[in-house]
Amino acid sequence: MAGPVRALLAALLAPVLVALLVAPARGRGGAGHGDWEPGAPLPPLPPREDAARVARFVTHVCDWGALATISAQAAVLGQPFADVLSLSDGPPGAGSGVPYFYLSPLQQSVGNLQANPGATLTMSLAQTDFCRKHGFDPQSPLCAHIILAGTVTKVNETEGDFAKQSLFIRHPEMKSWPSSHNWFVAKLNITNIWLLDYFGGPKIVTPEEYYNVTFQYS
Repeated sequence: MAGPVRALLAALLAPVLVALLVAPARGRGGAGHGDWEPGAPLPPLPPREDAARVARFVTHVCDWGALATISAQAAVLGQPFADVLSLSDGPPGAGSGVPYFYLSPLQQSVGNLQANPGATLTMSLAQTDFCRKHGFDPQSPLCAHIILAGTVTKVNETEGDFAKQSLFIRHPEMKSWPSSHNWFVAKLNITNIWLLDYFGGPKIVTPEEYYNVTFQYS
């Protein structure tokens, strides 16, 4: 009897899980933060069947991530090295999909990137109110997260103004960081994308699929 009972429960719960996944997320907000207003709903989470759109959504609503590099430090030479970095892919409601960073040569991760620009970046809806609201543990696949792999490089003059504006509007404090740290704007040139937003393992999204997504936020 256990098999039929489990099947019945799965059939009953499936619509509930889908409804939770497409329910609006909530913003992080914060006084003076260039983000959605505190408690205001973010754009609705796209249907999980549209993996590229979900991936772009996660990138846009997250304003920080964990960047993993290969250590160039003697104590942990050649080992994985992760650090939390603030980021932005554009002003709220106008994301480009490109993760931009404001970096300093004084940062350990920057030293690693100078030796090897390869990196992976992960971001999760656990950074918003979405997962907490629905009781999803950050490690649960229902709490959607993405892993982006590629290389980190300085932005050129063509996109420099947009990249810096994108960062400063989401992270106003950056404007007052000491100039003696020689801050510069960099980006992740994405080569591979993995999305985990449901049971059954990660979904592969190509950069072409990812960047071809268009959003119209209201």
